[in-house]
Order: sequence, then structure tokens, then C-alpha cells
Amino acid sequence: MENHPVIAIQDDYPEDFAWCYGCGRLNKEGHHFRTAWSGDETVTLYEPKSVHTAIPGFVYGGLIASLVDCHGTGSAALALHRKNGFEPGSGESPPRFVTASLHVDYLKPTPQGVVLKAVGKIEEIHPKKFKVKTEVYADNTLCATGEVTAVVMPASFAK
Repeated sequence: MENHPVIAIQDDYPEDFAWCYGCGRLNKEGHHFRTAWSGDETVTLYEPKSVHTAIPGFVYGGLIASLVDCHGTGSAALALHRKNGFEPGSGESPPRFVTASLHVDYLKPTPQGVVLKAVGKIEEIHPKKFKVKTEVYADNTLCATGEVTAVVMPASFAK
């Protein structure tokens, strides 16, 4: 399995928007999902903890949904940031997205004790709306697929 991303889009989220339970770097209790480019696709790697158990030996489906969700919004942020001429680590704050819809299909039980890899493909469907199709692998086994429609965070979300 490849290494975790060195520079992820979540590393550049402004502090006011870095508290998400799934991907917020400032949420001490959160998952700290980190999403980066891998060629023309996006990738998030995550090793579930023992508390993320559905039944012994298998990952809780809610964690997988959370991974697909945050991977989708992070992927949309990567895509719009790149479209605007920037990459993670450029010093420019990326756009922040929220989830308009989330769909997950569970294909196989997801085993505990392995790193999960979410791989995303991005489709722009509006200047402020992106669809991200995600595949979640445990080792090389496809365990889940998902789709997120992500929209640019409304200004009303700011403090």
C-alpha cells in the first residue's frame, strides 16, 4: 500500500473550516481523512481503529460512508482549487465544499486491520457543484462504491 499523502487539501483548509469529524485536522476526536491527487484521480488512505467495528473482524459501514463523504468533498475541493490555478501547499486557501447527496453501495464485508484506500474520479456538473465517484478498497479488494454530489460551501456557513 502506498504512503499517506504528504500534502492533502485538508491541510490547507482555513481554521474556521477545519473541524469536520471526518476530515478536520483540528478535531482531536475525528478521523483526520486526508485527500490528495494521484494522477487524475484522488486518493484517501485510512486505517480503521478497533472501535470502528461492526462485528468482530469487520469495519462498521458508517465509517465507510464517512470516508466516501469526506473523500468526495475533499476531491471536489482539489478539483476546483486546480481549476483556479492552485495545488495543495500553494499557500492559497482552497474552496470548501459540503455534501448535497451521498450514496454508498457495500459490495463486500470490509476487513479490520488493513488500510482502506478511497479512489475518486471527479466530474464537474456546474461551476460550484461536482460529482465524485469513489471506490473503497481493502488491500486490493473492492469493498464499497459511492457517489457524492458536493457543492461549494454557502457563505452563510462562515462565522
